[in-house]
Amino acid sequence: MRSHAGFWLKALSQSTIDLSLRTEAGQRTRIVESPGLSLPQAELDALVAQLRIVAAKTLPQESLTYGIFSGEPERLSHAIVTLISEEESGRPIAFNALSVMDVPLDGEPVEVTHLGLVMVDPDVRGQGLSWVLYGLTALVLFARDGLRPKWISNVTQVPSVVGMVCDTFSDVYPSPLPGARQSFAHLQLARGIMARHRSVFGVGAEAGFDEARSVITNAYTGGSDALKKTFEVAPKHRSEIYNDFCARELDYVRGDDVLQLGRIDLAGARRYLLSEVPHGSLPALLAASALLALQRLVLPVVYWLDDSRAFGTLRPRRRAIDRVTGDR
Repeated sequence: MRSHAGFWLKALSQSTIDLSLRTEAGQRTRIVESPGLSLPQAELDALVAQLRIVAAKTLPQESLTYGIFSGEPERLSHAIVTLISEEESGRPIAFNALSVMDVPLDGEPVEVTHLGLVMVDPDVRGQGLSWVLYGLTALVLFARDGLRPKWISNVTQVPSVVGMVCDTFSDVYPSPLPGARQSFAHLQLARGIMARHRSVFGVGAEAGFDEARSVITNAYTGGSDALKKTFEVAPKHRSEIYNDFCARELDYVRGDDVLQLGRIDLAGARRYLLSEVPHGSLPALLAASALLALQRLVLPVVYWLDDSRAFGTLRPRRRAIDRVTGDR
Protein backbone atom coordinates (compact mmCIF):
# COMPACT_ATOMS: atom_id res chain seq x y z
CA MET A 1 0.00 0.00 0.00
CA ARG A 2 2.76 2.43 0.93
CA SER A 3 4.50 1.80 -2.38
CA HIS A 4 1.45 2.37 -4.60
CA ALA A 5 0.27 5.47 -2.76
CA GLY A 6 3.77 6.92 -2.89
CA PHE A 7 3.83 6.46 -6.67
CA TRP A 8 0.58 8.37 -7.19
CA LEU A 9 1.48 11.20 -4.82
CA LYS A 10 5.02 11.91 -6.03
CA ALA A 11 3.83 14.99 -7.92
CA LEU A 12 3.22 16.71 -4.59
CA SER A 13 6.66 15.91 -3.18
CA GLN A 14 8.71 18.71 -4.79
CA SER A 15 10.72 20.52 -2.12
CA THR A 16 11.33 23.84 -3.92
CA ILE A 17 8.93 26.27 -5.53
CA ASP A 18 8.84 26.93 -9.27
CA LEU A 19 5.44 28.54 -9.74
CA SER A 20 4.00 30.51 -12.65
CA LEU A 21 0.67 32.29 -12.50
CA ARG A 22 -1.21 35.14 -14.13
CA THR A 23 -1.20 38.03 -11.67
CA GLU A 24 -2.56 40.80 -13.92
CA ALA A 25 -4.16 40.95 -17.35
CA GLY A 26 -1.36 40.48 -19.87
CA GLN A 27 1.25 39.64 -17.24
CA ARG A 28 2.66 36.41 -15.84
CA THR A 29 4.70 36.04 -12.68
CA ARG A 30 7.20 33.29 -12.06
CA ILE A 31 8.49 32.49 -8.56
CA VAL A 32 11.63 30.32 -8.46
CA GLU A 33 13.11 29.16 -5.17
CA SER A 34 16.86 28.44 -5.02
CA PRO A 35 17.40 28.70 -8.79
CA GLY A 36 21.13 28.15 -8.30
CA LEU A 37 20.31 24.64 -7.10
CA SER A 38 17.02 23.79 -8.78
CA LEU A 39 17.59 24.95 -12.37
CA PRO A 40 19.89 23.46 -15.02
CA GLN A 41 22.70 25.81 -16.02
CA ALA A 42 21.06 26.82 -19.31
CA GLU A 43 17.80 27.78 -17.55
CA LEU A 44 19.71 29.60 -14.83
CA ASP A 45 21.62 31.62 -17.43
CA ALA A 46 18.35 32.50 -19.17
CA LEU A 47 16.80 33.66 -15.90
CA VAL A 48 19.81 35.84 -15.02
CA ALA A 49 19.71 37.34 -18.52
CA GLN A 50 16.08 38.35 -17.93
CA LEU A 51 17.01 40.00 -14.63
CA ARG A 52 19.79 41.92 -16.35
CA ILE A 53 17.37 43.21 -19.01
CA VAL A 54 15.27 44.87 -16.30
CA ALA A 55 18.26 46.12 -14.32
CA ALA A 56 19.93 47.61 -17.39
CA LYS A 57 17.07 50.13 -17.62
CA THR A 58 18.12 51.80 -14.35
CA LEU A 59 21.66 50.68 -13.44
CA PRO A 60 24.98 51.42 -15.14
CA GLN A 61 26.41 48.51 -17.10
CA GLU A 62 29.25 47.93 -14.63
CA SER A 63 26.74 47.22 -11.85
CA LEU A 64 25.31 44.19 -13.65
CA THR A 65 27.90 41.84 -12.17
CA TYR A 66 26.86 42.54 -8.56
CA GLY A 67 25.06 39.91 -6.46
CA ILE A 68 22.45 37.92 -8.35
CA PHE A 69 23.51 39.52 -11.65
CA SER A 70 26.78 37.59 -11.48
CA GLY A 71 24.93 34.39 -12.34
CA GLU A 72 27.00 32.44 -9.83
CA PRO A 73 25.02 29.37 -8.68
CA GLU A 74 26.24 29.84 -5.09
CA ARG A 75 24.76 33.33 -4.85
CA LEU A 76 21.51 32.17 -6.43
CA SER A 77 21.22 29.04 -4.30
CA HIS A 78 19.90 31.10 -1.38
CA ALA A 79 17.70 33.38 -3.50
CA ILE A 80 14.00 33.36 -4.35
CA VAL A 81 13.37 35.19 -7.61
CA THR A 82 10.01 36.72 -8.52
CA LEU A 83 9.96 37.76 -12.18
CA ILE A 84 7.08 39.58 -13.91
CA SER A 85 6.92 39.33 -17.71
CA GLU A 86 4.56 40.41 -20.44
CA GLU A 87 2.42 37.41 -21.26
CA GLU A 88 2.36 37.87 -25.03
CA SER A 89 5.95 38.91 -25.75
CA GLY A 90 7.71 37.33 -22.77
CA ARG A 91 9.55 40.60 -22.13
CA PRO A 92 10.66 40.87 -18.46
CA ILE A 93 9.42 44.07 -16.82
CA ALA A 94 10.11 43.72 -13.07
CA PHE A 95 11.63 41.42 -10.50
CA ASN A 96 12.30 40.91 -6.82
CA ALA A 97 15.22 38.82 -5.60
CA LEU A 98 14.64 37.62 -2.04
CA SER A 99 17.29 35.92 0.06
CA VAL A 100 16.95 33.43 2.91
CA MET A 101 19.34 34.03 5.80
CA ASP A 102 20.09 31.86 8.84
CA VAL A 103 20.22 34.15 11.87
CA PRO A 104 20.58 33.17 15.55
CA LEU A 105 17.61 33.88 17.82
CA ASP A 106 17.66 32.81 21.48
CA GLY A 107 20.57 30.49 20.72
CA GLU A 108 18.87 28.71 17.81
CA PRO A 109 19.10 29.43 14.06
CA VAL A 110 15.96 30.80 12.43
CA GLU A 111 15.26 31.63 8.79
CA VAL A 112 14.77 35.28 7.92
CA THR A 113 13.47 36.07 4.44
CA HIS A 114 15.07 39.27 3.19
CA LEU A 115 12.79 41.18 0.81
CA GLY A 116 15.79 41.91 -1.36
CA LEU A 117 16.40 43.90 -4.49
CA VAL A 118 13.35 45.16 -6.40
CA MET A 119 13.66 46.63 -9.89
CA VAL A 120 10.94 47.80 -12.28
CA ASP A 121 11.26 48.83 -15.92
CA PRO A 122 10.68 52.62 -15.93
CA ASP A 123 8.24 52.16 -18.83
CA VAL A 124 5.77 50.26 -16.60
CA ARG A 125 6.14 52.06 -13.27
CA GLY A 126 2.86 53.12 -11.73
CA GLN A 127 1.01 50.05 -13.05
CA GLY A 128 0.33 48.55 -9.62
CA LEU A 129 3.10 45.94 -9.49
CA SER A 130 4.01 46.54 -5.84
CA TRP A 131 1.59 43.94 -4.47
CA VAL A 132 3.40 41.26 -6.51
CA LEU A 133 6.94 42.44 -5.87
CA TYR A 134 6.71 42.98 -2.12
CA GLY A 135 4.08 40.66 -0.72
CA LEU A 136 3.26 37.81 -3.09
CA THR A 137 6.36 35.69 -2.57
CA ALA A 138 6.22 36.09 1.21
CA LEU A 139 2.60 34.91 1.14
CA VAL A 140 3.49 31.94 -1.06
CA LEU A 141 6.30 30.90 1.30
CA PHE A 142 3.96 31.34 4.28
CA ALA A 143 1.41 29.01 2.66
CA ARG A 144 4.05 26.48 1.59
CA ASP A 145 5.46 26.30 5.12
CA GLY A 146 2.15 25.40 6.72
CA LEU A 147 1.01 28.92 7.72
CA ARG A 148 3.75 29.20 10.32
CA PRO A 149 4.79 32.82 11.11
CA LYS A 150 7.96 33.77 9.27
CA TRP A 151 10.43 36.55 9.98
CA ILE A 152 11.11 38.99 7.15
CA SER A 153 13.71 41.76 6.83
CA ASN A 154 13.98 44.81 4.60
CA VAL A 155 16.75 47.35 4.00
CA THR A 156 15.71 50.57 2.26
CA GLN A 157 15.74 54.35 2.23
CA VAL A 158 12.61 54.62 0.05
CA PRO A 159 9.55 55.95 1.93
CA SER A 160 7.05 54.06 -0.26
CA VAL A 161 8.79 50.76 0.55
CA VAL A 162 9.04 51.55 4.27
CA GLY A 163 5.29 52.14 4.30
CA MET A 164 4.52 49.03 2.27
CA VAL A 165 6.41 46.85 4.75
CA CYS A 166 4.67 48.46 7.73
CA ASP A 167 1.24 48.06 6.12
CA THR A 168 1.74 44.47 4.92
CA PHE A 169 3.57 42.68 7.72
CA SER A 170 3.07 42.32 11.47
CA ASP A 171 5.19 43.52 14.39
CA VAL A 172 7.42 45.68 12.17
CA TYR A 173 10.28 47.70 13.64
CA PRO A 174 11.32 50.41 12.93
CA SER A 175 7.97 51.93 12.05
CA PRO A 176 6.27 55.29 12.71
CA LEU A 177 2.95 53.57 13.47
CA PRO A 178 1.60 53.78 17.05
CA GLY A 179 2.60 50.81 19.19
CA ALA A 180 5.70 49.91 17.19
CA ARG A 181 8.51 48.84 19.51
CA GLN A 182 11.82 47.05 19.32
CA SER A 183 11.61 43.71 21.09
CA PHE A 184 14.66 41.75 22.15
CA ALA A 185 13.96 39.40 19.22
CA HIS A 186 14.13 42.35 16.81
CA LEU A 187 17.44 43.42 18.33
CA GLN A 188 18.97 39.92 18.23
CA LEU A 189 18.00 39.41 14.61
CA ALA A 190 19.25 42.85 13.57
CA ARG A 191 22.60 42.19 15.25
CA GLY A 192 22.88 38.78 13.58
CA ILE A 193 22.06 40.16 10.14
CA MET A 194 24.60 42.97 10.44
CA ALA A 195 27.27 40.61 11.75
CA ARG A 196 26.81 37.84 9.15
CA HIS A 197 24.81 38.95 6.13
CA ARG A 198 25.84 42.45 5.01
CA SER A 199 26.71 41.12 1.57
CA VAL A 200 23.06 40.12 1.00
CA PHE A 201 22.08 43.78 0.67
CA GLY A 202 25.41 45.22 -0.45
CA VAL A 203 26.49 47.01 2.75
CA GLY A 204 30.22 47.30 3.38
CA ALA A 205 32.09 46.54 6.59
CA GLU A 206 32.69 50.27 7.19
CA ALA A 207 28.95 51.02 7.46
CA GLY A 208 27.74 51.79 10.98
CA PHE A 209 24.62 50.55 12.72
CA ASP A 210 22.47 52.50 15.17
CA GLU A 211 20.88 49.62 17.12
CA ALA A 212 18.29 51.68 18.98
CA ARG A 213 16.82 53.12 15.75
CA SER A 214 17.76 50.13 13.54
CA VAL A 215 19.38 52.48 11.03
CA ILE A 216 22.39 51.56 8.90
CA THR A 217 24.64 54.59 8.42
CA ASN A 218 26.80 55.13 5.33
CA ALA A 219 25.17 52.07 3.80
CA TYR A 220 26.07 52.48 0.12
CA THR A 221 29.70 51.33 0.03
CA GLY A 222 29.54 47.55 -0.39
CA GLY A 223 28.29 46.99 -3.91
CA SER A 224 24.95 48.78 -3.82
CA ASP A 225 26.47 52.21 -4.54
CA ALA A 226 24.38 52.76 -7.68
CA LEU A 227 21.13 52.41 -5.69
CA LYS A 228 21.71 55.45 -3.47
CA LYS A 229 19.00 58.12 -3.79
CA THR A 230 18.26 61.61 -2.56
CA PHE A 231 15.12 62.17 -0.52
CA GLU A 232 13.65 64.22 -3.35
CA VAL A 233 14.07 61.40 -5.87
CA ALA A 234 13.06 58.49 -3.59
CA PRO A 235 9.45 57.40 -4.33
CA LYS A 236 7.05 58.67 -1.67
CA HIS A 237 4.24 56.87 0.10
CA ARG A 238 0.64 58.07 -0.15
CA SER A 239 0.66 58.47 3.64
CA GLU A 240 2.83 61.36 4.81
CA ILE A 241 3.61 59.59 8.09
CA TYR A 242 6.16 57.39 6.26
CA ASN A 243 7.64 60.24 4.23
CA ASP A 244 8.12 62.32 7.38
CA PHE A 245 9.61 59.32 9.20
CA CYS A 246 12.28 58.75 6.53
CA ALA A 247 13.11 62.46 6.26
CA ARG A 248 13.54 62.63 10.04
CA GLU A 249 15.45 59.38 10.67
CA LEU A 250 17.71 59.07 7.60
CA ASP A 251 20.63 61.14 6.38
CA TYR A 252 20.29 60.90 2.60
CA VAL A 253 23.53 62.79 1.92
CA ARG A 254 25.51 60.26 3.96
CA GLY A 255 23.43 57.36 2.60
CA ASP A 256 21.41 55.78 5.43
CA ASP A 257 18.98 52.85 5.33
CA VAL A 258 16.48 51.46 7.80
CA LEU A 259 16.77 47.77 8.66
CA GLN A 260 13.16 46.70 9.17
CA LEU A 261 12.18 43.40 10.77
CA GLY A 262 8.67 41.98 10.93
CA ARG A 263 6.67 38.81 10.43
CA ILE A 264 4.26 37.34 7.94
CA ASP A 265 1.48 35.65 9.91
CA LEU A 266 -2.24 34.99 9.54
CA ALA A 267 -3.14 38.57 10.44
CA GLY A 268 -0.63 39.96 7.94
CA ALA A 269 -1.74 37.53 5.22
CA ARG A 270 -5.36 38.57 5.73
CA ARG A 271 -4.49 42.28 5.50
CA TYR A 272 -2.47 41.65 2.37
CA LEU A 273 -5.22 39.69 0.63
CA LEU A 274 -7.94 42.18 1.51
CA SER A 275 -6.12 45.45 0.92
CA GLU A 276 -3.32 44.83 -1.59
CA VAL A 277 -4.33 42.04 -3.98
CA PRO A 278 -6.61 43.11 -6.88
CA HIS A 279 -9.92 41.23 -6.79
CA GLY A 280 -9.35 39.79 -10.26
CA SER A 281 -6.10 38.16 -9.14
CA LEU A 282 -7.46 36.60 -5.95
CA PRO A 283 -8.74 33.28 -7.40
CA ALA A 284 -5.42 32.30 -9.00
CA LEU A 285 -3.46 33.38 -5.93
CA LEU A 286 -5.71 31.51 -3.50
CA ALA A 287 -5.59 28.39 -5.67
CA ALA A 288 -1.78 28.48 -5.80
CA SER A 289 -1.54 29.10 -2.04
CA ALA A 290 -3.94 26.25 -1.31
CA LEU A 291 -1.91 23.86 -3.47
CA LEU A 292 1.32 24.84 -1.70
CA ALA A 293 -0.31 24.45 1.73
CA LEU A 294 -1.62 21.05 0.66
CA GLN A 295 1.87 20.11 -0.51
CA ARG A 296 3.27 20.86 2.93
CA LEU A 297 0.53 18.83 4.63
CA VAL A 298 0.75 15.89 2.22
CA LEU A 299 4.54 15.69 1.99
CA PRO A 300 5.10 13.80 5.31
CA VAL A 301 2.36 11.34 4.29
CA VAL A 302 4.03 10.86 0.90
CA TYR A 303 7.30 10.00 2.59
CA TRP A 304 5.59 7.60 5.00
CA LEU A 305 3.75 5.81 2.19
CA ASP A 306 6.81 5.55 -0.05
CA ASP A 307 8.70 2.48 1.18
CA SER A 308 11.56 2.92 -1.29
CA ARG A 309 13.50 5.48 0.79
CA ALA A 310 14.22 6.40 4.39
CA PHE A 311 12.36 9.16 6.20
CA GLY A 312 13.24 9.93 9.82
CA THR A 313 12.96 6.71 11.82
CA LEU A 314 11.21 4.93 8.93
CA ARG A 315 13.43 2.69 6.85
CA PRO A 316 12.99 1.36 3.29
CA ARG A 317 11.23 -2.01 3.05
CA ARG A 318 13.72 -4.82 2.39
CA ARG A 319 13.12 -7.08 -0.56
CA ALA A 320 11.87 -10.56 0.20
CA ILE A 321 15.13 -12.06 -1.08
CA ASP A 322 17.05 -9.92 1.39
CA ARG A 323 15.01 -11.27 4.28
CA VAL A 324 15.56 -14.85 3.10
CA THR A 325 19.31 -14.63 2.46
CA GLY A 326 20.13 -12.19 5.20
CA ASP A 327 21.78 -9.79 2.72
CA ARG A 328 21.91 -6.09 3.66
